[in-house]
Amino acid sequence: MQSAVFFALQHNCGQMEWTAGGCQSKEEKKGKMKRTIVKDWKTRLSYFLQNSSTSRKTKPKKKGKQHAYFRPSPEEAQLWSEAFDELLTNKYGLAAFRAFLKSEFCEENIDFWLACEDFKKTKSPQKLTSKAKKIFNDFIEKEAPKEINIDFQTKNLIAQNIQEANHTCFSAAQKRVYSLMENNSYPRFLESEFYQELCKKSRITKEPQGT
Repeated sequence: MQSAVFFALQHNCGQMEWTAGGCQSKEEKKGKMKRTIVKDWKTRLSYFLQNSSTSRKTKPKKKGKQHAYFRPSPEEAQLWSEAFDELLTNKYGLAAFRAFLKSEFCEENIDFWLACEDFKKTKSPQKLTSKAKKIFNDFIEKEAPKEINIDFQTKNLIAQNIQEANHTCFSAAQKRVYSLMENNSYPRFLESEFYQELCKKSRITKEPQGT
């Protein structure tokens, strides 16, 4: 009897999947995953909102590179909408934009662009060659960990150029990725709830200190 009920339920579910609460359709599972992604995106971006202007007074505990990003003023954030470069040249804006791209599963674009910027500043010929190979392995070759979306001809040209690496090896690909971000991801970022929140003037309330 129990076996008959089990097979009947299995037949009725069809393409549905089993969960702790019963069977679940692929559409429901997809919707649940989407809600989880959105929640994760908001959590990640809200990190930046937690850094108020008072954080600038915090003394660094250790020497070395500091990776703290401070909340910009609404006026500063509004400048990001004037030009894509305004966003990329602002440390806080760049970090926020990367978090946004990560929520859209395309952070490889900004990572590649940043790697190219660093590559162009490299002076040592030996370092230039090693960095060129690393960028190729990370972003260009087929099935690379962070493979970017560029045409086959550009990939072949880069593969030839890195044999004798120079500062223009990735110029065409970098321009392609820059254009992709500027025309697609950047407008969506400006329309996002997170960016709109940054442009609003907010009051910083102090928590009452205990006596």
